[in-house]
Amino acid sequence: MIELQQLSKRHRSGEVETTALDRVDLRIEAGEYVAITGPSGCGKSTLLGLLGLLDAPSSGRYLLQGEDVTGRSPRELAAIRRGRIGFVFQSFNLVDELTVADNVQLALSYGGMAEREQRQRVAEVLERLGLSHRARHHPSQLSGGQQQRVAIARAIAARPALLLADEPTGNLDSAHGLEVMKLLRELNDEGATLVMVTHSAEHAALASRSVRLLDGRILVDAHAEAVA
Repeated sequence: MIELQQLSKRHRSGEVETTALDRVDLRIEAGEYVAITGPSGCGKSTLLGLLGLLDAPSSGRYLLQGEDVTGRSPRELAAIRRGRIGFVFQSFNLVDELTVADNVQLALSYGGMAEREQRQRVAEVLERLGLSHRARHHPSQLSGGQQQRVAIARAIAARPALLLADEPTGNLDSAHGLEVMKLLRELNDEGATLVMVTHSAEHAALASRSVRLLDGRILVDAHAEAVA
Protein backbone atom coordinates (compact mmCIF):
# COMPACT_ATOMS: atom_id res chain seq x y z
CA MET A 1 0.00 0.00 0.00
CA ILE A 2 2.62 2.55 1.15
CA GLU A 3 6.39 2.47 0.74
CA LEU A 4 8.65 5.37 1.71
CA GLN A 5 12.28 5.24 0.70
CA GLN A 6 14.70 7.67 2.38
CA LEU A 7 11.96 10.30 2.46
CA SER A 8 13.04 13.72 3.76
CA LYS A 9 11.31 17.05 4.17
CA ARG A 10 13.25 20.25 4.76
CA HIS A 11 11.93 23.77 5.30
CA ARG A 12 14.00 26.86 4.51
CA SER A 13 13.48 30.31 5.99
CA GLY A 14 16.09 32.74 4.71
CA GLU A 15 19.42 31.07 5.37
CA VAL A 16 18.04 28.73 8.02
CA GLU A 17 17.10 25.19 6.97
CA THR A 18 15.06 22.93 9.26
CA THR A 19 14.69 19.19 8.74
CA ALA A 20 11.17 18.01 9.56
CA LEU A 21 11.68 14.44 8.31
CA ASP A 22 15.07 12.83 7.91
CA ARG A 23 15.52 9.88 5.50
CA VAL A 24 12.47 7.92 6.63
CA ASP A 25 12.03 4.35 5.41
CA LEU A 26 8.53 2.98 6.07
CA ARG A 27 6.34 0.28 4.58
CA ILE A 28 2.63 -0.04 5.42
CA GLU A 29 0.66 -2.96 4.07
CA ALA A 30 -2.93 -2.78 2.89
CA GLY A 31 -5.36 -3.21 5.80
CA GLU A 32 -2.91 -2.17 8.55
CA TYR A 33 -3.84 0.17 11.40
CA VAL A 34 -0.80 2.29 12.24
CA ALA A 35 -0.50 4.90 14.98
CA ILE A 36 2.14 7.62 14.48
CA THR A 37 3.29 8.98 17.84
CA GLY A 38 6.01 11.20 19.27
CA PRO A 39 6.49 14.60 20.94
CA SER A 40 5.34 17.88 19.39
CA GLY A 41 7.57 18.94 16.52
CA CYS A 42 8.88 15.44 15.81
CA GLY A 43 7.45 15.31 12.27
CA LYS A 44 4.14 13.47 12.77
CA SER A 45 1.89 15.91 10.92
CA THR A 46 4.56 16.47 8.26
CA LEU A 47 4.62 12.73 7.62
CA LEU A 48 0.84 12.55 7.41
CA GLY A 49 0.78 15.47 4.98
CA LEU A 50 3.27 13.70 2.74
CA LEU A 51 1.34 10.43 2.93
CA GLY A 52 -1.81 12.32 1.94
CA LEU A 53 -0.08 14.05 -0.99
CA LEU A 54 -0.83 17.44 0.55
CA ASP A 55 2.88 18.25 0.49
CA ALA A 56 5.90 17.13 -1.51
CA PRO A 57 9.10 15.64 -0.07
CA SER A 58 12.45 17.36 -0.47
CA SER A 59 14.09 14.06 -1.38
CA GLY A 60 13.42 10.33 -1.41
CA ARG A 61 10.59 8.31 -2.97
CA TYR A 62 6.96 7.61 -2.12
CA LEU A 63 5.18 4.63 -3.68
CA LEU A 64 1.39 4.47 -3.20
CA GLN A 65 -0.20 1.17 -4.21
CA GLY A 66 2.92 0.47 -6.25
CA GLU A 67 2.81 3.81 -8.08
CA ASP A 68 5.69 6.27 -7.67
CA VAL A 69 3.96 9.55 -6.79
CA THR A 70 7.18 11.50 -6.15
CA GLY A 71 7.62 14.63 -8.21
CA ARG A 72 4.06 14.75 -9.56
CA SER A 73 2.39 18.07 -10.31
CA PRO A 74 -0.26 19.46 -7.91
CA ARG A 75 -2.98 18.60 -10.44
CA GLU A 76 -1.72 15.02 -10.75
CA LEU A 77 -1.54 14.66 -6.96
CA ALA A 78 -5.10 15.94 -6.59
CA ALA A 79 -6.27 13.35 -9.11
CA ILE A 80 -4.43 10.58 -7.25
CA ARG A 81 -5.91 11.66 -3.89
CA ARG A 82 -9.44 11.74 -5.22
CA GLY A 83 -11.26 8.57 -4.25
CA ARG A 84 -8.11 6.89 -2.92
CA ILE A 85 -7.28 8.87 0.23
CA GLY A 86 -9.68 10.05 2.94
CA PHE A 87 -8.77 12.62 5.62
CA VAL A 88 -10.06 13.08 9.17
CA PHE A 89 -8.80 16.22 10.92
CA GLN A 90 -8.83 17.31 14.54
CA SER A 91 -10.73 20.51 13.67
CA PHE A 92 -13.51 18.71 11.69
CA ASN A 93 -13.22 21.24 8.79
CA LEU A 94 -16.95 21.19 8.11
CA VAL A 95 -18.73 23.96 6.18
CA ASP A 96 -21.31 25.39 8.57
CA GLU A 97 -23.39 26.94 5.78
CA LEU A 98 -24.02 23.43 4.41
CA THR A 99 -26.15 20.68 5.90
CA VAL A 100 -24.64 17.43 7.14
CA ALA A 101 -25.69 15.69 3.93
CA ASP A 102 -24.24 18.45 1.77
CA ASN A 103 -20.95 18.38 3.70
CA VAL A 104 -20.61 14.67 2.97
CA GLN A 105 -21.68 15.04 -0.65
CA LEU A 106 -19.02 17.73 -1.13
CA ALA A 107 -16.39 14.97 -1.03
CA LEU A 108 -18.08 13.25 -3.98
CA SER A 109 -18.79 16.27 -6.14
CA TYR A 110 -15.40 16.33 -7.90
CA GLY A 111 -15.17 12.67 -8.89
CA GLY A 112 -17.51 12.53 -11.87
CA MET A 113 -20.14 10.52 -9.98
CA ALA A 114 -23.74 11.08 -11.06
CA GLU A 115 -25.84 13.25 -8.74
CA ARG A 116 -28.27 10.44 -7.98
CA GLU A 117 -25.45 8.06 -7.07
CA GLN A 118 -23.88 10.75 -4.88
CA ARG A 119 -27.10 11.16 -2.90
CA GLN A 120 -27.43 7.40 -2.53
CA ARG A 121 -23.85 7.09 -1.28
CA VAL A 122 -24.41 9.95 1.19
CA ALA A 123 -27.54 8.26 2.54
CA GLU A 124 -25.67 4.97 2.92
CA VAL A 125 -22.72 6.45 4.81
CA LEU A 126 -24.92 8.58 7.10
CA GLU A 127 -26.93 5.47 7.94
CA ARG A 128 -23.69 3.57 8.57
CA LEU A 129 -22.55 6.23 11.07
CA GLY A 130 -25.93 6.69 12.74
CA LEU A 131 -26.42 10.19 11.37
CA SER A 132 -29.45 9.80 9.10
CA HIS A 133 -31.64 11.76 11.52
CA ARG A 134 -29.16 14.65 11.38
CA ALA A 135 -28.86 14.85 7.57
CA ARG A 136 -30.65 18.24 7.28
CA HIS A 137 -28.97 19.77 10.34
CA HIS A 138 -26.01 22.12 10.15
CA PRO A 139 -22.69 21.41 11.94
CA SER A 140 -23.34 24.11 14.56
CA GLN A 141 -26.42 22.17 15.65
CA LEU A 142 -24.38 19.05 16.45
CA SER A 143 -22.23 17.94 19.36
CA GLY A 144 -18.47 17.63 18.90
CA GLY A 145 -18.72 13.87 18.62
CA GLN A 146 -21.43 14.14 15.98
CA GLN A 147 -19.39 16.67 14.01
CA GLN A 148 -16.42 14.32 13.98
CA ARG A 149 -18.65 11.49 12.78
CA VAL A 150 -19.79 13.75 9.93
CA ALA A 151 -16.13 14.41 9.14
CA ILE A 152 -15.49 10.67 9.08
CA ALA A 153 -18.56 10.15 6.88
CA ARG A 154 -17.15 12.69 4.44
CA ALA A 155 -13.75 10.99 4.52
CA ILE A 156 -15.11 7.53 3.73
CA ALA A 157 -17.91 8.50 1.31
CA ALA A 158 -15.76 7.76 -1.74
CA ARG A 159 -14.65 4.44 -0.18
CA PRO A 160 -10.93 5.31 -0.15
CA ALA A 161 -8.36 2.58 0.31
CA LEU A 162 -6.32 4.79 2.67
CA LEU A 163 -7.74 6.74 5.63
CA LEU A 164 -5.51 9.33 7.32
CA ALA A 165 -6.52 10.72 10.72
CA ASP A 166 -4.69 13.65 12.34
CA GLU A 167 -5.47 13.77 16.09
CA PRO A 168 -9.10 12.75 15.40
CA THR A 169 -10.08 12.98 19.09
CA GLY A 170 -8.13 16.13 19.93
CA ASN A 171 -11.22 18.35 20.21
CA LEU A 172 -13.45 15.77 21.90
CA ASP A 173 -14.16 14.78 25.49
CA SER A 174 -13.12 11.28 26.55
CA ALA A 175 -16.52 9.65 25.92
CA HIS A 176 -16.88 11.02 22.41
CA GLY A 177 -13.20 10.30 21.78
CA LEU A 178 -13.67 6.62 22.58
CA GLU A 179 -16.74 6.55 20.33
CA VAL A 180 -14.67 7.88 17.41
CA MET A 181 -11.85 5.43 18.12
CA LYS A 182 -14.32 2.55 18.09
CA LEU A 183 -15.63 3.71 14.73
CA LEU A 184 -12.12 3.97 13.26
CA ARG A 185 -11.39 0.44 14.48
CA GLU A 186 -14.53 -0.83 12.78
CA LEU A 187 -13.57 0.86 9.50
CA ASN A 188 -10.15 -0.77 9.69
CA ASP A 189 -11.75 -4.14 10.41
CA GLU A 190 -13.80 -3.65 7.23
CA GLY A 191 -10.63 -3.30 5.17
CA ALA A 192 -9.54 0.35 5.21
CA THR A 193 -5.85 1.02 5.72
CA LEU A 194 -5.70 3.48 8.63
CA VAL A 195 -2.81 5.76 9.59
CA MET A 196 -3.49 7.92 12.64
CA VAL A 197 -1.40 10.63 14.30
CA THR A 198 -2.06 10.82 18.04
CA HIS A 199 -0.58 12.13 21.27
CA SER A 200 -2.63 9.64 23.27
CA ALA A 201 -0.80 6.49 24.38
CA GLU A 202 -4.19 4.94 25.14
CA HIS A 203 -5.46 5.50 21.62
CA ALA A 204 -2.15 4.46 20.03
CA ALA A 205 -2.43 1.16 21.90
CA LEU A 206 -5.63 0.42 19.97
CA ALA A 207 -3.68 0.26 16.70
CA SER A 208 -2.08 -2.93 15.45
CA ARG A 209 1.23 -1.12 14.96
CA SER A 210 2.88 1.91 16.51
CA VAL A 211 5.54 4.05 14.84
CA ARG A 212 7.25 6.57 17.15
CA LEU A 213 9.09 9.54 15.68
CA LEU A 214 11.79 11.67 17.25
CA ASP A 215 13.54 14.56 15.51
CA GLY A 216 12.14 13.54 12.15
CA ARG A 217 13.32 9.94 12.29
CA ILE A 218 11.67 6.66 13.24
CA LEU A 219 12.71 5.73 16.77
CA VAL A 220 10.43 2.70 17.31
CA ASP A 221 8.37 0.63 14.87
CA ALA A 222 6.54 -2.09 16.75
CA HIS A 223 3.53 -4.31 16.17
CA ALA A 224 1.04 -4.61 19.02
CA GLU A 225 2.19 -8.14 19.93
CA ALA A 226 5.68 -6.84 20.54
CA VAL A 227 4.57 -3.91 22.70
CA ALA A 228 2.83 -5.89 25.42
